[in-house]
Amino acid sequence: MQGKPNRNIKRISKWIIGIAAACILIYLAASNLSGILSELSSFAGLFMPLIVGAVIALIINVPMRSIEKRLFPKTNRPGLLRLRRPLAIISAELLVFGIFILVAALVIPELIKAIALLSGNLLSFIDRLAQLESTVDFSKLPLGNYLSQIDIDWNEIKISIEQLVKSQGVNAFNTALSTAGSVAGGLLNFIVGSIFAIYALFHKEKLQKQAKRLISAWLPSKTARHIFHISSVCCDTFRNFIAAQTTEALILGSMCALGMMILRLPYVPMISALVGVTALIPVIGAFIGTIVGAFMILTVDPIKTLIFVIFLLILQQVEGNLIYPKVVGASIRLPAMWVLAAVTVGGSAGGPLGMLVGVPTASALYSLIREATEHREQKILSEPGSEAPPAPDDVSPAAAERRRT
Repeated sequence: MQGKPNRNIKRISKWIIGIAAACILIYLAASNLSGILSELSSFAGLFMPLIVGAVIALIINVPMRSIEKRLFPKTNRPGLLRLRRPLAIISAELLVFGIFILVAALVIPELIKAIALLSGNLLSFIDRLAQLESTVDFSKLPLGNYLSQIDIDWNEIKISIEQLVKSQGVNAFNTALSTAGSVAGGLLNFIVGSIFAIYALFHKEKLQKQAKRLISAWLPSKTARHIFHISSVCCDTFRNFIAAQTTEALILGSMCALGMMILRLPYVPMISALVGVTALIPVIGAFIGTIVGAFMILTVDPIKTLIFVIFLLILQQVEGNLIYPKVVGASIRLPAMWVLAAVTVGGSAGGPLGMLVGVPTASALYSLIREATEHREQKILSEPGSEAPPAPDDVSPAAAERRRT
């Protein structure tokens, strides 16, 4: 009987020591947060090419799997079977990178022309206002006496705008020079990551077996099973999200092109392609395409700009309420509030790529937490004298089936 109280005292002592150590570590981390984040950033920078390569491999793997299944499906010739994987990788990379390069080639030159044209039109508009002020008889207009007392030096405004444009051009040039090293570093990380992604995709089955052997050999079996399950959920969620998001982007881009042609709006191929590509970024992407497209049309016709904005707002409502829930919502099963949170956090952490990766990551975490919660509820129900917990609003079909049985 004496041994049992001693064991309880030891267990309580371990808990107290553990809680005290955790509080001390949390305090030290909070006191030196900036230094810790700086060290973590430096440490992550060492592996940045591999991280970029892993993300590229995950994205390329989605079309690659589909292409590989359709290459030589009935052949048994060893030569063709050996060519299947390289051809699938090359085709998938050409497809993914080709789309982005094509859209950039369509948008960037026209955007530069639009900025130059808009600045020139602004100066011409100021000249017309100056001429109008000198020729119009304000006494014949309503409130003409008040309008005639307003003295605007249009020439000074024009000179100020020209100086502002020149100064901003110099600042932009200086900024471009200062960020050239960062761009070069990012390009190097992208190139190294792309090469790493090719190797990873070419030997993905071998890498998967090696990872399973390593985890099974060095970790307890229960922990290994949890890691395998988490990896499976994350991979399935990411693959389904990429496939569904790409389908949704194609539908939105096609509907945008059709509507712009019906409304006789300019820049149909460029703007519809831009809207489709930016739609790959959930929630925010469509607004980016709308802003850039409206700016482009503004250089041609302000009235058509208003028509375009109204059309895109209506199209986004149709897409958000009808297309997105059916195509993407069923694949990620993530509430809209958490989609917006994932896009915000992902964008702050990794820019556009972080926005793209943030949603499937949050979806996988949401699914895993929901599974763990359902498992915990079942464990509580199995205890004697326990009451059933309140039913959640969002229950997956699999969970509902398990509860019925």
